[in-house]
Amino acid sequence: MPVKQWIRKNKFAVIMLIPGAIGGYLYWRYIGCTTGSCPITSVWYTSSLYGIILGFVLGNLADERIVKKQRQNEQSRSPIPENEE
Repeated sequence: MPVKQWIRKNKFAVIMLIPGAIGGYLYWRYIGCTTGSCPITSVWYTSSLYGIILGFVLGNLADERIVKKQRQNEQSRSPIPENEE
């Protein structure tokens, strides 16, 4: 699958990478581990990476729901065939 097609298919998930990275960084900055012994929150880039992953997963779930709802709307719009005798 070409990259452009994959990005179009997962556009909301790709968009959610940015807020995920920002959220991970802000978590490290304001809540993170102060002792340095925490493997995820002791360094900003690991916390941001986990934020990116979480943003992608949540965006992918939203993409799937959007596609499912669009398919349901398309099916409900299609005319119901009349019974022919």
